[in-house]
Amino acid sequence: MRGVVVLQARTNSSRLPAKVMLPIKGLPIAVLAAKRAANTGREVIVATSNSPSDDSLARLLAENGVNVFRGELLDTLKRFIKALEHYDDSTVVVRLTGDNVFPDGTLLDELEDEFVKVGAKYLVCNGEDSGLPYGVSAELTYLGLLREADRESTTVSDREHVTPYIRRVYGGARFEKYKDLDRGGLRCTIDNLDDYQLVLQVFDGVLDPVSVSWRELVSRLAAINKEIIVKRPASKIVLGTAQLGMNYGAANNIGQPSYLVAESLIHKAIRNGIEFIDTARAYGVSEEVIGNSLGRGWQGRVRVVTKLSPLTDLPSDANDSVVKAFVDASFFQSLTKLSMGQIDTLLLHRASHINMADGAVWRRVLELKAEGYVRNLGVSVQTPEELDSVIDVKDVSHIQLPYNLLDWRWKKTIESIKKVKKERSLIVHVRSIYLQGVLLSDSPAVWGRANVVDSYVYINWLARCAERYKRRSVGDLCMSYVLAQSWIDGVVVGVESVEQLNDNLMLQDYAPLTEEESLDIESMRPILTESALNPALWKSL
Repeated sequence: MRGVVVLQARTNSSRLPAKVMLPIKGLPIAVLAAKRAANTGREVIVATSNSPSDDSLARLLAENGVNVFRGELLDTLKRFIKALEHYDDSTVVVRLTGDNVFPDGTLLDELEDEFVKVGAKYLVCNGEDSGLPYGVSAELTYLGLLREADRESTTVSDREHVTPYIRRVYGGARFEKYKDLDRGGLRCTIDNLDDYQLVLQVFDGVLDPVSVSWRELVSRLAAINKEIIVKRPASKIVLGTAQLGMNYGAANNIGQPSYLVAESLIHKAIRNGIEFIDTARAYGVSEEVIGNSLGRGWQGRVRVVTKLSPLTDLPSDANDSVVKAFVDASFFQSLTKLSMGQIDTLLLHRASHINMADGAVWRRVLELKAEGYVRNLGVSVQTPEELDSVIDVKDVSHIQLPYNLLDWRWKKTIESIKKVKKERSLIVHVRSIYLQGVLLSDSPAVWGRANVVDSYVYINWLARCAERYKRRSVGDLCMSYVLAQSWIDGVVVGVESVEQLNDNLMLQDYAPLTEEESLDIESMRPILTESALNPALWKSL
Protein backbone atom coordinates (compact mmCIF):
# COMPACT_ATOMS: atom_id res chain seq x y z
CA MET A 1 0.00 0.00 0.00
CA ARG A 2 1.25 3.47 -0.84
CA GLY A 3 1.92 5.79 2.06
CA VAL A 4 -0.46 8.59 2.91
CA VAL A 5 0.42 12.26 2.53
CA VAL A 6 -0.39 14.74 5.27
CA LEU A 7 -0.03 18.26 3.91
CA GLN A 8 -0.13 20.93 6.60
CA ALA A 9 -1.60 24.30 5.64
CA ARG A 10 -2.76 27.39 7.50
CA THR A 11 -3.74 30.93 6.58
CA ASN A 12 -1.83 32.75 9.32
CA SER A 13 1.41 33.52 7.46
CA SER A 14 2.84 36.80 8.73
CA ARG A 15 4.97 37.57 5.65
CA LEU A 16 2.35 36.74 3.03
CA PRO A 17 -1.06 36.45 4.73
CA ALA A 18 -3.34 33.65 3.46
CA LYS A 19 -0.69 32.68 0.92
CA VAL A 20 -2.02 29.11 0.64
CA MET A 21 -5.21 30.54 -0.86
CA LEU A 22 -3.50 32.60 -3.58
CA PRO A 23 -4.14 31.26 -7.09
CA ILE A 24 -1.73 29.56 -9.45
CA LYS A 25 -3.29 28.76 -12.86
CA GLY A 26 -6.72 29.16 -11.28
CA LEU A 27 -6.09 26.82 -8.34
CA PRO A 28 -5.39 27.95 -4.75
CA ILE A 29 -1.83 27.08 -3.73
CA ALA A 30 -2.91 24.54 -1.07
CA VAL A 31 -5.28 22.86 -3.53
CA LEU A 32 -2.59 22.70 -6.22
CA ALA A 33 -0.04 21.28 -3.76
CA ALA A 34 -2.52 18.59 -2.64
CA LYS A 35 -3.58 17.62 -6.17
CA ARG A 36 0.02 17.42 -7.39
CA ALA A 37 0.93 15.15 -4.45
CA ALA A 38 -2.01 12.91 -5.40
CA ASN A 39 -1.41 12.81 -9.16
CA THR A 40 -0.18 9.18 -9.13
CA GLY A 41 -3.08 7.97 -7.00
CA ARG A 42 -1.69 8.58 -3.53
CA GLU A 43 -4.09 9.53 -0.72
CA VAL A 44 -3.63 13.11 0.50
CA ILE A 45 -5.07 14.73 3.61
CA VAL A 46 -4.70 18.45 4.18
CA ALA A 47 -4.38 19.07 7.91
CA THR A 48 -5.42 22.57 8.94
CA SER A 49 -6.58 24.06 12.21
CA ASN A 50 -10.02 24.31 13.73
CA SER A 51 -9.55 28.03 14.21
CA PRO A 52 -12.18 30.29 12.55
CA SER A 53 -9.27 31.88 10.66
CA ASP A 54 -8.99 28.66 8.64
CA ASP A 55 -12.70 28.26 7.88
CA SER A 56 -12.34 29.73 4.39
CA LEU A 57 -9.36 27.51 3.62
CA ALA A 58 -11.19 24.37 4.75
CA ARG A 59 -14.22 25.29 2.65
CA LEU A 60 -12.08 26.01 -0.40
CA LEU A 61 -10.28 22.67 -0.10
CA ALA A 62 -13.55 20.75 0.24
CA GLU A 63 -15.07 22.54 -2.76
CA ASN A 64 -12.09 21.34 -4.81
CA GLY A 65 -12.49 17.73 -3.72
CA VAL A 66 -9.50 17.68 -1.33
CA ASN A 67 -9.69 15.67 1.91
CA VAL A 68 -9.51 18.01 4.90
CA PHE A 69 -8.87 17.35 8.56
CA ARG A 70 -9.18 20.13 11.14
CA GLY A 71 -7.42 19.89 14.47
CA GLU A 72 -5.49 21.69 17.19
CA LEU A 73 -4.43 25.23 16.31
CA LEU A 74 -1.15 25.24 18.24
CA ASP A 75 -0.22 21.54 18.16
CA THR A 76 0.71 20.42 14.66
CA LEU A 77 1.94 17.01 15.81
CA LYS A 78 -1.38 16.25 17.51
CA ARG A 79 -3.16 17.38 14.35
CA PHE A 80 -1.17 14.80 12.35
CA ILE A 81 -1.94 12.02 14.81
CA LYS A 82 -5.67 12.67 14.85
CA ALA A 83 -5.82 13.02 11.07
CA LEU A 84 -4.42 9.49 10.83
CA GLU A 85 -6.16 7.84 13.76
CA HIS A 86 -7.76 5.13 11.57
CA TYR A 87 -4.42 3.98 10.08
CA ASP A 88 -2.12 1.37 11.60
CA ASP A 89 1.39 1.97 12.92
CA SER A 90 3.08 0.54 9.82
CA THR A 91 1.65 3.25 7.56
CA VAL A 92 4.28 5.32 5.76
CA VAL A 93 3.49 9.00 6.31
CA VAL A 94 4.72 11.67 3.90
CA ARG A 95 4.80 15.16 5.39
CA LEU A 96 4.42 18.12 3.03
CA THR A 97 3.62 21.79 3.54
CA GLY A 98 1.03 23.87 1.73
CA ASP A 99 3.47 26.50 0.46
CA ASN A 100 5.51 24.05 -1.64
CA VAL A 101 3.81 23.22 -4.96
CA PHE A 102 6.69 21.53 -6.80
CA PRO A 103 6.59 18.03 -5.21
CA ASP A 104 4.38 15.63 -7.17
CA GLY A 105 3.29 12.02 -6.98
CA THR A 106 6.20 10.81 -9.10
CA LEU A 107 8.74 12.32 -6.72
CA LEU A 108 6.87 10.97 -3.69
CA ASP A 109 6.84 7.50 -5.25
CA GLU A 110 10.61 7.68 -5.68
CA LEU A 111 11.01 8.87 -2.11
CA GLU A 112 8.92 6.03 -0.71
CA ASP A 113 10.81 3.46 -2.77
CA GLU A 114 14.09 4.81 -1.36
CA PHE A 115 12.67 4.93 2.17
CA VAL A 116 11.71 1.26 2.07
CA LYS A 117 14.87 0.19 0.22
CA VAL A 118 17.30 1.67 2.77
CA GLY A 119 15.25 0.54 5.75
CA ALA A 120 15.21 4.01 7.27
CA LYS A 121 12.99 5.17 10.11
CA TYR A 122 13.06 8.68 8.67
CA LEU A 123 13.93 10.06 5.21
CA VAL A 124 14.17 13.68 4.17
CA CYS A 125 14.35 15.35 0.78
CA ASN A 126 15.47 18.84 1.64
CA GLY A 127 16.81 21.35 -0.86
CA GLU A 128 20.60 21.70 -1.03
CA ASP A 129 21.45 18.35 0.59
CA SER A 130 19.35 16.61 -2.06
CA GLY A 131 20.63 18.73 -4.94
CA LEU A 132 17.15 20.20 -5.37
CA PRO A 133 15.71 23.70 -4.93
CA TYR A 134 14.59 24.82 -1.49
CA GLY A 135 10.90 23.94 -1.55
CA VAL A 136 11.21 20.57 -3.28
CA SER A 137 10.93 19.11 0.19
CA ALA A 138 9.29 16.17 1.94
CA GLU A 139 9.74 14.00 5.03
CA LEU A 140 8.83 10.32 5.38
CA THR A 141 8.45 8.22 8.51
CA TYR A 142 6.16 5.60 10.02
CA LEU A 143 2.92 6.48 11.77
CA GLY A 144 3.96 4.38 14.76
CA LEU A 145 6.97 6.64 15.27
CA LEU A 146 4.80 9.75 14.99
CA ARG A 147 2.56 8.31 17.70
CA GLU A 148 5.62 7.67 19.85
CA ALA A 149 6.73 11.26 19.24
CA ASP A 150 3.27 12.45 20.28
CA ARG A 151 3.61 10.59 23.58
CA GLU A 152 7.17 11.71 24.28
CA SER A 153 7.43 15.25 22.86
CA THR A 154 6.86 18.00 25.39
CA THR A 155 8.42 21.12 23.88
CA VAL A 156 6.57 23.59 21.71
CA SER A 157 9.23 23.30 19.01
CA ASP A 158 9.00 19.51 18.83
CA ARG A 159 5.24 19.60 18.51
CA GLU A 160 5.24 22.42 15.98
CA HIS A 161 7.83 20.84 13.67
CA VAL A 162 6.44 17.28 14.02
CA THR A 163 9.56 15.19 13.37
CA PRO A 164 12.41 16.48 15.64
CA TYR A 165 11.90 13.72 18.22
CA ILE A 166 12.15 11.00 15.56
CA ARG A 167 15.31 12.52 14.12
CA ARG A 168 16.93 12.76 17.55
CA VAL A 169 16.08 9.24 18.63
CA TYR A 170 16.29 7.29 15.37
CA GLY A 171 18.44 9.40 13.06
CA GLY A 172 17.57 9.20 9.41
CA ALA A 173 18.60 9.16 5.78
CA ARG A 174 18.76 11.81 3.07
CA PHE A 175 17.37 11.43 -0.41
CA GLU A 176 20.37 12.12 -2.64
CA LYS A 177 19.35 10.61 -5.97
CA TYR A 178 19.40 14.03 -7.64
CA LYS A 179 22.34 15.55 -5.79
CA ASP A 180 24.26 15.92 -9.05
CA LEU A 181 21.58 18.27 -10.41
CA ASP A 182 23.22 20.99 -8.28
CA ARG A 183 20.01 23.00 -7.98
CA GLY A 184 20.35 23.64 -4.24
CA GLY A 185 20.89 27.34 -4.82
CA LEU A 186 17.38 27.75 -6.25
CA ARG A 187 14.24 28.50 -4.25
CA CYS A 188 10.64 27.59 -5.03
CA THR A 189 8.91 27.75 -1.65
CA ILE A 190 6.37 30.56 -1.26
CA ASP A 191 7.11 32.73 1.76
CA ASN A 192 6.68 36.23 0.40
CA LEU A 193 5.38 38.19 -2.56
CA ASP A 194 8.63 37.83 -4.49
CA ASP A 195 8.45 34.04 -4.13
CA TYR A 196 4.85 33.98 -5.30
CA GLN A 197 5.58 36.09 -8.37
CA LEU A 198 8.50 33.82 -9.27
CA VAL A 199 6.40 30.64 -9.02
CA LEU A 200 3.70 32.29 -11.12
CA GLN A 201 6.33 32.81 -13.83
CA VAL A 202 7.37 29.15 -13.59
CA PHE A 203 3.80 27.98 -14.20
CA ASP A 204 3.15 30.52 -16.94
CA GLY A 205 2.54 28.55 -20.14
CA VAL A 206 2.02 25.24 -18.31
CA LEU A 207 -1.11 23.64 -19.72
CA ASP A 208 -1.80 21.23 -16.86
CA PRO A 209 -0.45 22.52 -13.51
CA VAL A 210 -1.53 19.36 -11.67
CA SER A 211 0.27 16.82 -13.85
CA VAL A 212 3.35 18.74 -15.02
CA SER A 213 6.42 16.95 -13.66
CA TRP A 214 8.51 18.36 -10.86
CA ARG A 215 11.58 18.07 -13.08
CA GLU A 216 10.06 20.29 -15.75
CA LEU A 217 9.17 22.85 -13.10
CA VAL A 218 12.75 22.83 -11.79
CA SER A 219 14.08 23.32 -15.33
CA ARG A 220 11.71 26.24 -15.83
CA LEU A 221 12.76 27.70 -12.49
CA ALA A 222 16.43 27.52 -13.43
CA ALA A 223 15.78 29.13 -16.82
CA ILE A 224 13.82 32.00 -15.31
CA ASN A 225 15.83 32.74 -12.19
CA LYS A 226 19.03 34.08 -13.69
CA GLU A 227 19.87 35.94 -10.47
CA ILE A 228 20.71 32.65 -8.76
CA ILE A 229 24.36 32.13 -9.59
CA VAL A 230 25.38 29.66 -6.86
CA LYS A 231 25.06 25.89 -6.81
CA ARG A 232 24.46 25.92 -3.06
CA PRO A 233 23.03 28.69 -0.88
CA ALA A 234 25.63 31.26 0.12
CA SER A 235 24.79 30.76 3.79
CA LYS A 236 28.29 31.60 5.04
CA ILE A 237 28.38 34.95 3.27
CA VAL A 238 27.26 37.90 5.41
CA LEU A 239 26.41 40.96 3.36
CA GLY A 240 28.35 43.90 4.77
CA THR A 241 26.62 47.21 4.09
CA ALA A 242 29.01 49.94 5.17
CA GLN A 243 29.58 50.62 1.46
CA LEU A 244 25.82 50.96 0.92
CA GLY A 245 25.57 53.77 3.43
CA MET A 246 28.71 55.80 2.76
CA ASN A 247 32.00 55.85 0.90
CA TYR A 248 34.02 53.15 2.65
CA GLY A 249 37.19 51.11 2.09
CA ALA A 250 40.77 51.85 1.22
CA ALA A 251 40.39 50.31 -2.23
CA ASN A 252 36.89 51.59 -2.96
CA ASN A 253 37.05 53.32 -6.36
CA ILE A 254 33.32 53.15 -7.12
CA GLY A 255 31.78 55.06 -4.24
CA GLN A 256 28.44 54.65 -2.50
CA PRO A 257 25.87 53.00 -4.80
CA SER A 258 22.45 54.51 -5.42
CA TYR A 259 19.41 53.36 -3.42
CA LEU A 260 18.18 51.40 -6.44
CA VAL A 261 21.49 49.57 -6.90
CA ALA A 262 21.75 48.93 -3.14
CA GLU A 263 18.28 47.39 -3.07
CA SER A 264 19.10 45.16 -6.03
CA LEU A 265 22.30 44.02 -4.29
CA ILE A 266 20.42 43.15 -1.10
CA HIS A 267 17.68 41.26 -2.95
CA LYS A 268 20.17 39.34 -5.09
CA ALA A 269 22.21 38.39 -2.03
CA ILE A 270 19.09 37.08 -0.27
CA ARG A 271 17.96 35.15 -3.35
CA ASN A 272 21.36 33.46 -3.41
CA GLY A 273 20.98 32.24 0.15
CA ILE A 274 22.72 34.75 2.43
CA GLU A 275 21.25 34.57 5.92
CA PHE A 276 22.73 37.67 7.61
CA ILE A 277 23.06 41.36 6.72
CA ASP A 278 25.56 43.38 8.74
CA THR A 279 25.16 47.10 9.40
CA ALA A 280 25.68 49.74 12.11
CA ARG A 281 24.26 53.02 13.32
CA ALA A 282 27.57 54.59 12.26
CA TYR A 283 27.33 53.40 8.64
CA GLY A 284 25.68 56.50 7.20
CA VAL A 285 22.30 55.66 5.64
CA SER A 286 22.95 51.91 5.56
CA GLU A 287 20.16 51.01 8.01
CA GLU A 288 17.66 53.10 6.08
CA VAL A 289 18.68 51.43 2.80
CA ILE A 290 18.21 48.00 4.40
CA GLY A 291 14.86 48.94 5.92
CA ASN A 292 13.53 50.11 2.55
CA SER A 293 14.90 47.03 0.78
CA LEU A 294 13.37 44.54 3.22
CA GLY A 295 9.82 45.78 2.79
CA ARG A 296 7.12 43.71 1.11
CA GLY A 297 7.95 40.45 2.86
CA TRP A 298 11.76 40.28 2.59
CA GLN A 299 12.43 40.64 6.33
CA GLY A 300 11.67 37.05 7.18
CA ARG A 301 14.31 35.74 4.79
CA VAL A 302 17.34 37.34 6.43
CA ARG A 303 18.67 38.20 9.88
CA VAL A 304 19.99 41.72 10.50
CA VAL A 305 23.00 42.43 12.70
CA THR A 306 23.46 46.08 13.65
CA LYS A 307 25.80 47.87 16.02
CA LEU A 308 25.14 50.47 18.66
CA SER A 309 26.61 53.88 17.86
CA PRO A 310 30.25 54.40 18.93
CA LEU A 311 28.94 56.62 21.80
CA THR A 312 31.86 59.00 21.36
CA ASP A 313 29.85 61.90 22.78
CA LEU A 314 28.69 60.09 25.94
CA PRO A 315 30.02 62.08 28.93
CA SER A 316 32.62 60.22 30.97
CA ASP A 317 30.70 60.89 34.19
CA ALA A 318 27.30 59.91 32.80
CA ASN A 319 24.87 58.31 35.26
CA ASP A 320 22.52 55.45 34.43
CA SER A 321 19.75 57.77 33.22
CA VAL A 322 22.06 59.56 30.79
CA VAL A 323 23.50 56.25 29.54
CA LYS A 324 19.98 54.93 28.98
CA ALA A 325 19.11 58.02 26.96
CA PHE A 326 22.19 57.67 24.73
CA VAL A 327 21.76 53.92 24.20
CA ASP A 328 18.05 54.29 23.49
CA ALA A 329 18.62 57.15 21.08
CA SER A 330 20.96 54.94 19.04
CA PHE A 331 18.95 51.75 19.30
CA PHE A 332 15.50 53.12 18.53
CA GLN A 333 16.88 55.07 15.58
CA SER A 334 18.17 51.74 14.27
CA LEU A 335 14.80 50.13 14.88
CA THR A 336 13.03 52.94 13.03
CA LYS A 337 15.45 53.09 10.09
CA LEU A 338 15.33 49.31 9.69
CA SER A 339 11.49 49.37 9.86
CA MET A 340 11.53 46.52 12.35
CA GLY A 341 9.80 45.76 15.62
CA GLN A 342 12.69 43.57 16.77
CA ILE A 343 16.35 43.37 15.78
CA ASP A 344 17.87 39.93 15.53
CA THR A 345 21.34 40.84 16.77
CA LEU A 346 22.67 44.00 18.43
CA LEU A 347 26.42 44.39 18.84
CA LEU A 348 28.36 46.84 20.94
CA HIS A 349 30.41 48.81 18.44
CA ARG A 350 33.43 48.64 20.73
CA ALA A 351 34.50 46.08 23.30
CA SER A 352 35.16 48.84 25.86
CA HIS A 353 31.42 49.59 25.91
CA ILE A 354 30.78 46.45 27.94
CA ASN A 355 32.35 48.12 30.99
CA MET A 356 31.54 51.70 30.03
CA ALA A 357 29.93 53.84 32.75
CA ASP A 358 30.39 51.04 35.30
CA GLY A 359 28.58 48.61 33.02
CA ALA A 360 25.50 50.81 32.47
CA VAL A 361 25.66 50.47 28.66
CA TRP A 362 25.65 46.68 28.84
CA ARG A 363 22.92 46.67 31.47
CA ARG A 364 20.69 48.74 29.21
CA VAL A 365 21.13 46.48 26.17
CA LEU A 366 20.34 43.50 28.41
CA GLU A 367 17.12 45.29 29.33
CA LEU A 368 16.32 45.84 25.66
CA LYS A 369 16.72 42.11 25.13
CA ALA A 370 14.53 41.30 28.13
CA GLU A 371 11.88 43.70 26.78
CA GLY A 372 11.80 41.77 23.48
CA TYR A 373 13.40 44.41 21.26
CA VAL A 374 16.51 42.30 20.61
CA ARG A 375 16.97 38.54 20.20
CA ASN A 376 20.77 38.28 20.53
CA LEU A 377 23.56 40.44 21.94
CA GLY A 378 27.19 40.57 21.01
CA VAL A 379 30.33 42.63 20.58
CA SER A 380 32.41 43.83 17.67
CA VAL A 381 36.08 43.51 18.63
CA GLN A 382 39.19 44.81 16.96
CA THR A 383 42.04 42.96 18.69
CA PRO A 384 42.68 39.64 20.47
CA GLU A 385 42.95 41.54 23.75
CA GLU A 386 39.45 42.92 23.25
CA LEU A 387 38.14 39.45 22.48
CA ASP A 388 39.68 38.09 25.67
CA SER A 389 37.86 40.79 27.66
CA VAL A 390 34.36 39.83 26.44
CA ILE A 391 34.32 36.20 25.36
CA ASP A 392 33.48 34.82 28.82
CA VAL A 393 30.47 37.12 29.29
CA LYS A 394 27.65 34.58 29.14
CA ASP A 395 25.12 36.89 27.44
CA VAL A 396 27.51 37.52 24.55
CA SER A 397 26.21 35.16 21.88
CA HIS A 398 27.70 36.87 18.83
CA ILE A 399 31.26 38.02 18.14
CA GLN A 400 32.51 39.89 15.10
CA LEU A 401 36.25 40.29 14.52
CA PRO A 402 38.69 41.15 11.71
CA TYR A 403 40.48 38.15 10.22
CA ASN A 404 42.36 37.27 7.05
CA LEU A 405 45.08 34.94 5.88
CA LEU A 406 47.83 37.44 6.78
CA ASP A 407 46.45 38.15 10.27
CA TRP A 408 48.71 36.26 12.67
CA ARG A 409 47.36 37.85 15.86
CA TRP A 410 44.48 35.47 16.68
CA LYS A 411 46.18 32.08 17.07
CA LYS A 412 45.80 31.79 20.86
CA THR A 413 42.34 33.31 21.05
CA ILE A 414 40.99 30.94 18.40
CA GLU A 415 41.37 28.14 20.94
CA SER A 416 39.30 30.19 23.40
CA ILE A 417 36.59 30.61 20.77
CA LYS A 418 36.48 26.86 20.10
CA LYS A 419 36.23 26.14 23.84
CA VAL A 420 33.36 28.58 24.37
CA LYS A 421 31.47 27.29 21.32
CA LYS A 422 31.42 23.85 22.96
CA GLU A 423 29.95 25.32 26.15
CA ARG A 424 27.30 27.71 24.85
CA SER A 425 25.77 29.11 21.70
CA LEU A 426 28.21 31.53 20.05
CA ILE A 427 28.13 32.81 16.49
CA VAL A 428 31.41 34.17 15.11
CA HIS A 429 31.49 36.39 12.04
CA VAL A 430 34.75 37.64 10.59
CA ARG A 431 35.17 40.83 8.61
CA SER A 432 38.03 42.40 6.67
CA ILE A 433 38.99 39.14 4.93
CA TYR A 434 40.40 41.29 2.11
CA LEU A 435 41.64 43.96 4.56
CA GLN A 436 39.24 46.54 3.07
CA GLY A 437 40.33 45.50 -0.42
CA VAL A 438 44.04 46.01 0.16
CA LEU A 439 44.88 42.33 -0.25
CA LEU A 440 43.23 42.29 -3.67
CA SER A 441 45.17 45.29 -4.95
CA ASP A 442 48.49 45.30 -6.78
CA SER A 443 48.86 49.06 -6.29
CA PRO A 444 51.65 50.17 -3.91
CA ALA A 445 49.62 53.34 -3.29
CA VAL A 446 46.69 51.35 -1.90
CA TRP A 447 48.99 49.27 0.29
CA GLY A 448 50.68 52.47 1.39
CA ARG A 449 47.40 53.73 2.83
CA ALA A 450 47.54 50.70 5.11
CA ASN A 451 51.05 51.66 6.32
CA VAL A 452 52.78 49.04 4.14
CA VAL A 453 55.99 50.22 2.51
CA ASP A 454 57.38 47.00 0.98
CA SER A 455 54.08 46.11 -0.67
CA TYR A 456 55.55 43.92 -3.43
CA VAL A 457 56.63 41.37 -0.82
CA TYR A 458 52.98 40.77 0.01
CA ILE A 459 51.59 41.25 -3.50
CA ASN A 460 53.99 38.66 -4.93
CA TRP A 461 53.49 36.21 -2.03
CA LEU A 462 49.72 36.29 -2.45
CA ALA A 463 50.02 35.69 -6.19
CA ARG A 464 52.40 32.76 -5.65
CA CYS A 465 50.07 31.18 -3.06
CA ALA A 466 47.07 31.49 -5.37
CA GLU A 467 49.03 29.66 -8.05
CA ARG A 468 50.47 27.07 -5.67
CA TYR A 469 47.08 26.03 -4.29
CA LYS A 470 45.41 26.22 -7.71
CA ARG A 471 43.04 29.01 -6.69
CA ARG A 472 41.37 31.11 -9.36
CA SER A 473 42.56 34.43 -7.95
CA VAL A 474 43.91 36.11 -4.84
CA GLY A 475 40.30 36.76 -3.84
CA ASP A 476 39.61 33.04 -4.09
CA LEU A 477 42.68 32.35 -1.96
CA CYS A 478 41.52 34.80 0.74
CA MET A 479 37.96 33.46 0.79
CA SER A 480 38.94 29.78 0.69
CA TYR A 481 41.27 30.31 3.65
CA VAL A 482 38.66 31.81 5.97
CA LEU A 483 35.97 29.34 4.88
CA ALA A 484 38.36 26.54 5.86
CA GLN A 485 38.32 27.68 9.51
CA SER A 486 35.81 25.54 11.43
CA TRP A 487 35.26 28.18 14.14
CA ILE A 488 33.99 30.78 11.65
CA ASP A 489 30.21 30.85 11.11
CA GLY A 490 30.02 33.72 8.62
CA VAL A 491 32.20 35.95 6.48
CA VAL A 492 31.24 39.62 6.23
CA VAL A 493 31.84 40.87 2.70
CA GLY A 494 31.10 44.43 1.65
CA VAL A 495 30.30 45.22 -1.98
CA GLU A 496 29.63 48.34 -4.03
CA SER A 497 28.50 46.72 -7.27
CA VAL A 498 26.69 43.72 -8.72
CA GLU A 499 29.97 42.50 -10.19
CA GLN A 500 31.61 42.44 -6.75
CA LEU A 501 28.64 40.63 -5.25
CA ASN A 502 28.71 38.06 -8.05
CA ASP A 503 32.43 37.49 -7.54
CA ASN A 504 32.02 36.83 -3.82
CA LEU A 505 28.99 34.59 -4.26
CA MET A 506 30.92 32.49 -6.76
CA LEU A 507 33.98 32.34 -4.51
CA GLN A 508 32.01 30.76 -1.66
CA ASP A 509 30.83 28.09 -4.10
CA TYR A 510 34.38 26.78 -4.54
CA ALA A 511 35.90 24.23 -2.18
CA PRO A 512 37.80 25.75 0.76
CA LEU A 513 41.45 25.08 1.37
CA THR A 514 42.31 21.87 3.15
CA GLU A 515 43.52 21.96 6.74
CA GLU A 516 47.02 21.07 5.54
CA GLU A 517 47.02 23.94 3.04
CA SER A 518 45.81 26.40 5.69
CA LEU A 519 48.55 25.35 8.09
CA ASP A 520 51.09 25.64 5.28
CA ILE A 521 50.01 29.23 4.63
CA GLU A 522 50.23 30.10 8.31
CA SER A 523 53.74 28.70 8.56
CA MET A 524 55.17 30.73 5.68
CA ARG A 525 53.15 33.95 5.48
CA PRO A 526 55.07 37.25 5.63
CA ILE A 527 54.37 39.24 8.75
CA LEU A 528 52.29 42.41 8.55
CA THR A 529 52.65 44.95 11.32
CA GLU A 530 49.86 45.74 13.76
CA SER A 531 49.59 49.19 12.15
CA ALA A 532 48.79 47.51 8.83
CA LEU A 533 46.34 44.93 10.23
CA ASN A 534 44.34 47.48 12.24
CA PRO A 535 42.56 50.02 9.97
CA ALA A 536 42.09 52.31 12.96
CA LEU A 537 45.84 52.97 12.75
CA TRP A 538 45.92 53.68 9.02
CA LYS A 539 46.80 57.01 7.50
CA SER A 540 43.95 59.38 6.76
CA LEU A 541 42.54 58.75 3.31
